[in-house]
Amino acid sequence: MTAASRLSSDLTEEMLAMGQAARAAAARLRDTTADLRTRAIREMARQIRLDAGAILAANRADLAAAAARLTGPELDRLALDPARLEGLAAGVDAVADIPDPVGQETARWQRPNGLDFARVRTPIGVIAVIYESRPNVTADAAALTLRSGNAVILRGGSECLQTSLALHAAIVRALESVGLPPATVSMVPTADREAVGLLLSGLGGTVDLLIPRGGKSLVARVRSEARVAVLGHLEGLNHVYVHAAADPDIARQVVLNSKMRRVSVCGAAETLLIDARIAPELLPRIAADLTAAGCELRGDGRARALVPEMVAASEADWTTEYLAPILSVRVVDGLEAAMAHIATYGSGHTDCIVTGDPAAAEAFTAGVDSAIVLVNVSTQFADGGEFGFGAEIGIATDRLHARGPVGAEQLTSFKYVVRGTGQTRP
Repeated sequence: MTAASRLSSDLTEEMLAMGQAARAAAARLRDTTADLRTRAIREMARQIRLDAGAILAANRADLAAAAARLTGPELDRLALDPARLEGLAAGVDAVADIPDPVGQETARWQRPNGLDFARVRTPIGVIAVIYESRPNVTADAAALTLRSGNAVILRGGSECLQTSLALHAAIVRALESVGLPPATVSMVPTADREAVGLLLSGLGGTVDLLIPRGGKSLVARVRSEARVAVLGHLEGLNHVYVHAAADPDIARQVVLNSKMRRVSVCGAAETLLIDARIAPELLPRIAADLTAAGCELRGDGRARALVPEMVAASEADWTTEYLAPILSVRVVDGLEAAMAHIATYGSGHTDCIVTGDPAAAEAFTAGVDSAIVLVNVSTQFADGGEFGFGAEIGIATDRLHARGPVGAEQLTSFKYVVRGTGQTRP
């Protein structure tokens, strides 16, 4: 046996054992109380704060190793500082504050024969989360899966491996301190891409659900190779449409914040659509706001006629998630044209209309089939914490099971409990 085949065999055995341990931990979690899970999540936040020095040191090592191959926005997603780490810990605490979904009745009814039916939330089981340079996902996923009674196997990207391992060490200490098995939250300790393939295979039937969190290539691989259910998260090709009846001041602040508050998040706007009736007056002002904030604008012919310093947009610009201070701009002939553009080029993630016309707002929310549809609100609110979910694992763009921010409730399935008094079916 060659050295490479031995390494492959060892990794396979390690990953299969990880899956079995996670399955056992999931069974143990079904016997836990909501109070115990809350204590464990609170302890996670406490341990992360206690280990701040080690976590930040690990993050500095990751940043130094990645500096030569990542862009500025990618490095920004990877970077932690004391304030961001405190925000991460506070997000874990926020998950502890939300209602525990396990065992909640979502419906109850009786039949004429006396049978009593209840639909009850139940954990999914073992969830595998595959993500790239986002160390916050390590903490968010651990807290949300525990809140929903699931075990989780985490596989972070190579760029954030040391940070993720340091966070995971704190999480494991928290689990052990309250008597929960360490395999409640497992972390793949290697950047070997073969580990991803093993997760996609389902680890011998131990993985119930896969959640990819990353770029288009990662999601495409997961969709192509997965042998278990996938909760999809496509890129955020998000639009802001400024309708003819938009308040100019609201339009300016919504567009600027949607693009420039933080360009590296999936909720950032990537395309501005503006109604031709309002564009001559308003587009130059919006463009000036964005340019002053350091944003490059790429416009179609009509937009460039109004703002000549714009770069000419190519067809590829309408389908590019920049995650950078770049915004594509198109002038459109009304609401129907805006919705047609979104239907053609959007990813079904988050889209916004800015308007003072209630009928236009209603038509937009009814006609745009995205996971999140906003009216007069920055697209940067596409975030589970802003929805009151405490945190999120991602924004689901599929149409089945869960859609939009994936919090604890979206990480449950359900079962039916039927109670009777001895009825038999004739």
